[in-house]
Amino acid sequence: MLSMSSSRNLRLCLGIFMALNLLTSFWQAGAPATTPQPQTDAWWMTRHKQKLLQLRQGKTDLLFIGDSITQGWEDTGLRVWDQYYASRGAVNLGFNSDRTEHVLWRLAHGEIDDIAPRLVILLIGTNNRTARPESPTETSAGIQAIVDVLRARLPNTKILLLALFPRGASPQDSLRRHHTRVNAHLRGQADGRSIVFLDLGERFVDNQGRLRQHLMPDQVHPSEAGYRTWAEGMEPIVQTLLGVSAPPVDMRPNP
Repeated sequence: MLSMSSSRNLRLCLGIFMALNLLTSFWQAGAPATTPQPQTDAWWMTRHKQKLLQLRQGKTDLLFIGDSITQGWEDTGLRVWDQYYASRGAVNLGFNSDRTEHVLWRLAHGEIDDIAPRLVILLIGTNNRTARPESPTETSAGIQAIVDVLRARLPNTKILLLALFPRGASPQDSLRRHHTRVNAHLRGQADGRSIVFLDLGERFVDNQGRLRQHLMPDQVHPSEAGYRTWAEGMEPIVQTLLGVSAPPVDMRPNP
């Protein structure tokens, strides 16, 4: 049995713990990474409206959500996209310069209304740290907020949560270190069933952790070979999450 003094100490500790949790909740709710807002450039809203129209034109089975790295499937990675995803009812919701708060705004303004994709592939967060002095905990909180929205709004959809790709030439790069810490948080957000975490980072670096220049020439965005590395790396898990035994992938060489 606890003494009165021990009981008071326990209640005090519990009170402090609950207060800290409450303060953390208030802080996260007002944090930039978790507060939905749009980009202000005209092209961004135009693209958002175009994507809403595209989503209404047919059944969406596979949804890519992200920033310019994901948007790049429409140009640099287009031939790889056509080979792997064009026949899968895939829609690309990658927006140049997007941060977590921009994705949250898009999801709240129609981009997942009235659809039921079988799989969402999410890659977001690299721009958070370049836009402001944000901690890995804050970035991962923004990504977690997106995952929470997807789970609530698309309860029957699987989520493939991708680790942030390596950034910078070497493991000592400050953004690379930030990504590594964010990825450690993201791993804990997955349950291995409805939310699956996948880290493809090792495919983009050599055995000393140096970025493979031919896969990411600007140390951020994949080349066409980089998009092929991405597609090939996640294809087995995409097949599993889509529930197919063989992918509708055209393995003939591109002309």
